[in-house]
Amino acid sequence: MANRETLGLIKGARAGDVACQLALGRVYLFGQGVPQSLPTALHWLARAAQEDSEEACLLIGTHVPFEVAQPAAKALIPYYAQAFDAGLVQAGLVLAQLVLGNAASSSEALRAKARVALDAAVRAGLPDAQWLLSLQERSSAAPGQDASAAGEQAIDGDAPLHAWLEQAWSQGNHAGFLSQGLPLARELLQRQAAAGTRTIALDAQQVLLLSRCAQALAPGGDAEGWQCCELAAHGGDRTAQLELGLGYARMDAHGRRLATRNGAANFKRAVRWLTQAGEQGLAEAWFVLSRIYTKPEFSQRNVVEAHFCLERAADLGHGPAQLECGMHAWRNRRDGVNNDVRAAYWLLQAQAQGSSEAEAALAKIAPQGEPGDWGQCAAMHADEHLRQLGQSHPLLAARLALARCFHLSRAEALLLDIHAADQGHCLLIDISATHGRGKRRLVLIRTAQERQLLDQVVRLFERVDCSVAGPEGNYRQRLYRLKCYLAELDATQEQQFLAA
Repeated sequence: MANRETLGLIKGARAGDVACQLALGRVYLFGQGVPQSLPTALHWLARAAQEDSEEACLLIGTHVPFEVAQPAAKALIPYYAQAFDAGLVQAGLVLAQLVLGNAASSSEALRAKARVALDAAVRAGLPDAQWLLSLQERSSAAPGQDASAAGEQAIDGDAPLHAWLEQAWSQGNHAGFLSQGLPLARELLQRQAAAGTRTIALDAQQVLLLSRCAQALAPGGDAEGWQCCELAAHGGDRTAQLELGLGYARMDAHGRRLATRNGAANFKRAVRWLTQAGEQGLAEAWFVLSRIYTKPEFSQRNVVEAHFCLERAADLGHGPAQLECGMHAWRNRRDGVNNDVRAAYWLLQAQAQGSSEAEAALAKIAPQGEPGDWGQCAAMHADEHLRQLGQSHPLLAARLALARCFHLSRAEALLLDIHAADQGHCLLIDISATHGRGKRRLVLIRTAQERQLLDQVVRLFERVDCSVAGPEGNYRQRLYRLKCYLAELDATQEQQFLAA
């Protein structure tokens, strides 16, 4: 909220008082008691300049950049010209940008003055001046062409160079890439240096160029590479954001401290950039964040946040994160009902990426059982009888098929709750509620054939109550039905043997 003095300036400026307009422009220009606003400052300074205030022209020429002045270019050109005549080279650069970018509405005398101002800005070493001069030189063959069209022509002219740079990068020719790409990146760095705290606008091609130059220059140990990395990160390049975050954390992509990067780590800045890279799908960024949040020297240390970041990395396919998530879930299996199931899931994902540690852990978590010797092996070799059983007792036949495939005990086969057992990646075998000697265990689903069989059984039991209150009856009834079938099977096999 404006204070009483500022309110008085606003009242006087609206009444047409030049001194109040000039003072109010200063207030908004430097944020003195009110939020800083260049467009508002320009409005009041331009009002004062209309009344021949030289100081207002100087303030406009010194502090109002081209981007802010462009929408009202025609009205502001005289003020920048007056500021340039007073010796302000920066005002001359903005004058050149406004005039040379709009040839149709500028007189030849004004264009000539703009070219003089541009030459002065180039001699002063202003990066944007060199950029504008190169555009003017490229468009000199086409008189009357404006700067916007010249810019498009310049991009078209650089198309072969960008194609060559792309080829050099894809072939791993980093030295050749730097020889041609680094001068372009340095021009962008010079423009950024001239812009001060304001980040210059970059297109996707420029951001990619900066990012690749940063990678080739190794931003951890090269100042110019670090500048390229920083500018590319501001432009939204996720690789640059990751490298910038790792640099601030003094860590590598595995979360280890890097002795080659001297100085104290700035974890707050690292978290900012790594989070942006992670939100763009880089699993390594989330993994390193999980390491940062567990560090005791980090003021915002948070174990819960660390595990959240670790799971984000695992979700994106980060192998070490998947292994760690799996081992963490297994160690804490008693703290959550399905932590053993989660452990198996993450360890299977890590094993698929070649982790021998995950494979060894799975062998302990879900050991492959031995085939039981209670009749299902005999039924395995009597497919015709099993098909006949499927017609009279389809649920029992399906349970026997599961027992043969996943090496279930007799009690497990008969009492298993099919709906609760299917966990997608594994079978959860738990009959402890209905069988005193039953133990909770996991059976991994490793092949497409196993998955297909389980899907068939699940569809069959889709509307069936698998509990002892369901149509299959209690354990004794199910066991009696099974024994009858096995006795019939034995009798049939004996007859076949005698007949042979």
